Amino acid sequence: MSYKELNFKVPIQSKDYDECSNYVVEAIGAIMTRSIEDGNNKIVINTNLKLGLPMENINKIAGPFVEAWAVETFQRVLEDSKNRYLLINVEAKERLYMADVILQFKRERKSPSAITAEVDVKATAEDIPSSGLSPNITSFKRIRTAYVADPDYIFVILSLKHKVYSTKNKETGLFDGVMEVVSQNTYDLKYLSATDISYNPALGSGQLQVRDIHYVTITKRTTWEFCRLLDKKFINSKKGYREWLKMAKANNWIKSND
Repeated sequence: MSYKELNFKVPIQSKDYDECSNYVVEAIGAIMTRSIEDGNNKIVINTNLKLGLPMENINKIAGPFVEAWAVETFQRVLEDSKNRYLLINVEAKERLYMADVILQFKRERKSPSAITAEVDVKATAEDIPSSGLSPNITSFKRIRTAYVADPDYIFVILSLKHKVYSTKNKETGLFDGVMEVVSQNTYDLKYLSATDISYNPALGSGQLQVRDIHYVTITKRTTWEFCRLLDKKFINSKKGYREWLKMAKANNWIKSND
């Protein structure tokens, strides 16, 4: 059977999905921006290296530090009694999970449930031109399955741009490395334009990538439209339709004919 002839499990999102997505994207962006503007954006790394951090390779270790900073920033908001973002839960995830942190927001909506967003934090260097080009986001199989399991699944990409410098510690005479988060961009993965999303067939079921995380175009679409877009990118790759069909059957993306 051809792709068009298959009996798909079509995910139907809630009517207020777009409102919920906009809310969490704006809230996450506002939390990050306020932390940067308030000066709570520096990560100090003490080292006994007399010449400080190896700046030429600093981007290789910056990611985990920036991710940890983002989680702590969300935690501070959660613990703030004047939390105006209605953030009610922050859960840092283990390394192999799809996202780095899961956030929940309380907001008036038709259904009584909170809004949940899974956030993938991407650290990019301000002074490295190639930083932010085609980063791996998540595996094709996992994200495609997630949207079938939950049509209202919100997967947010939080891009944090940083710069690194060293300052001399007057007490020790050594240099302290400082990672400073200088800007942020926040996107709902489902709304990135077709040209911004690419598919890399390497590694298992392949990886979704963003061509340039700093410059993207937003295209509003439904969950089912996004699933079809993902399928098209997979099928048009060297893996082809047969591999896609095998994966679709194994992960219950199509209905059984039995």
